[in-house]
Amino acid sequence: MLEVSKRSIGINFDENWAEICVWAPLAESISLVVPEKSLTLPLQKQEYGYWQLSTEEILPGDRYLFEIDGKDQWPDPASVSQPEGVHGPSEALDITSFNWDDSSWKNHALEEYIIYELHTGTFTEDGTFKAIERKLSHLKNLGVNAIEIMPVAQFPGNRNWGYDGVYPFAVQNTYGSVNGLKQLVAACHEEGIAVILDVVYNHLGPEGNYFNLYGPYFTEKYHTPWGGAINFDDEYCDGVRQYFIENALMWFRDFHIDALRMDAVHAIKDFSPNHILREIKQHLNLLMEQTGRRHCLIAELDLNDNRYINPLSEQGFGLDAQWIDEFHHALRVTATGEKPGYYSDFSGIEDLAKAYQDAYVFDGQYSEHRKKFFGVKADKNPGKQFVVFSQNHDQVGNRMLGERTGQLTSFEMQKLLAGAVLASPYLPMLFMGEEWSEPNPFLYFVSHTDEELVKAVRKGRKEEFASFHAEGEAPDPQSTETFEQSKLQWQLIDHAPHSTMLTYYQELIAVRKRTPSLNNLNRNNVEVQLNEGSKTLSLHRWHDNQHVYCLMNFSGQVQQSISPVHASGWQKLLASSDERWGGTAPMPEQVAADQVLTLPPESFTMYISNHV
Repeated sequence: MLEVSKRSIGINFDENWAEICVWAPLAESISLVVPEKSLTLPLQKQEYGYWQLSTEEILPGDRYLFEIDGKDQWPDPASVSQPEGVHGPSEALDITSFNWDDSSWKNHALEEYIIYELHTGTFTEDGTFKAIERKLSHLKNLGVNAIEIMPVAQFPGNRNWGYDGVYPFAVQNTYGSVNGLKQLVAACHEEGIAVILDVVYNHLGPEGNYFNLYGPYFTEKYHTPWGGAINFDDEYCDGVRQYFIENALMWFRDFHIDALRMDAVHAIKDFSPNHILREIKQHLNLLMEQTGRRHCLIAELDLNDNRYINPLSEQGFGLDAQWIDEFHHALRVTATGEKPGYYSDFSGIEDLAKAYQDAYVFDGQYSEHRKKFFGVKADKNPGKQFVVFSQNHDQVGNRMLGERTGQLTSFEMQKLLAGAVLASPYLPMLFMGEEWSEPNPFLYFVSHTDEELVKAVRKGRKEEFASFHAEGEAPDPQSTETFEQSKLQWQLIDHAPHSTMLTYYQELIAVRKRTPSLNNLNRNNVEVQLNEGSKTLSLHRWHDNQHVYCLMNFSGQVQQSISPVHASGWQKLLASSDERWGGTAPMPEQVAADQVLTLPPESFTMYISNHV
């Protein structure tokens, strides 16, 4: 086990001393160069490929490079700041230097999370951490209590989703760098909002990636969609494993991040006896023991393999939760009927019912899209281990034209989709702007400086949409206009129908928070009834003596009849078809025993009773 209380790689400061450590197992010599001081300092070789130096000649703010074998000079792989971008020198900073005032902050219990995913560059016009701070009152009033920030590791230029980052320890300079992110976290904690940071441990971006000049960070044993896999189990893998363990610990310890969302962990290739994700969790447990703070690891996972989220004591990897795209896919097909690409595996409302009941839609059946039997059962995993959504950055941005749900479905269907997510026995997540039905797209954008790489990105996007039979041309990812089109239009929240949608979301979230049958995520207390012919679904959830029925009609223009309960004393909690929410068919305030209800098309209705 490595030391969890402080960072040991890169440049770190201990009073007046700079402690320098770089991993370069194949190098013959390593020197630190500070061009502005005309300073060159040789490092001393240590065990296992590490080079070290303690010196008083390096100060916070100095910009430096490492010289390998007396030849070329390169930025630090463990740099925490790249003020001149991915190709410029690294900046030495005291990563522990910040006046934190969040000692009273206590992370929410995972089951209480209501998550809001955002992209720093497009969430506001300014595209900075400081600008996000100015919107925290909106998020608090909305009712979300956790924001999930798409990756902020330094990437080329100033426009990128974040998954092309090449300095995992460095915070994007155009967003506000190290102190900008820390200040945002502190501001969020003051407002009672947890911070989830999206990190990428399955690949590194292509431009500015100088890692192989230092050592075997990658292996040709495996390949990912982005090239050679990160070396987690081949020769020299120990230095790579330490690098990423230290990265995870830094965000929690030095930035007070509450949870990490770990991108596409199914693309992490590791056949070690102790998988890298499991080892990260083990080190995190040690850190939490020392600090008394609570942190979480949330995986994006496309394998329907609950080994990732099973406890360490059961030889699982111990991750706290995972995204389940299958809930989204079943919900999207139910709402739209469209089945291109990976949606082809999903039947619609029948699969949505299974997702409510079983979490994984595929838990051992044959997948035509994958051409194999797929998945395992997750019946012992609690609801708090699954994150669900009606849209996210991938499901919007990976469409050729980046259309949000608001551009693909009616106003009424959007309200139904919101209800379907927030009534689920799982952790709900919103994607920025959906709460007011933002019409702007969220497109894929980059700002690479390598023309050949730009051509490759354009070609790749075109090939990606072939399987979806998309017609026309995708917007140019390199274009500034593509980026600007993807920004939220905050002025819309003051105008109907966007203001109506916003108040509807606020009420939905408030209902979930104050209703034990909804905010208690016991998957054993869930029943689902569906009618494929009428495209209606009844979701029954309960806690103690309180019962809630959520009635959903996904049929386009057709009213449907449904008998929700065999009891009396039912009171309406919320109905998307009520006039208050822009509807034209109010639902009754009370329901008598065995009363048949007529559900308006594309509607979501909730009733509650304490007498069942």
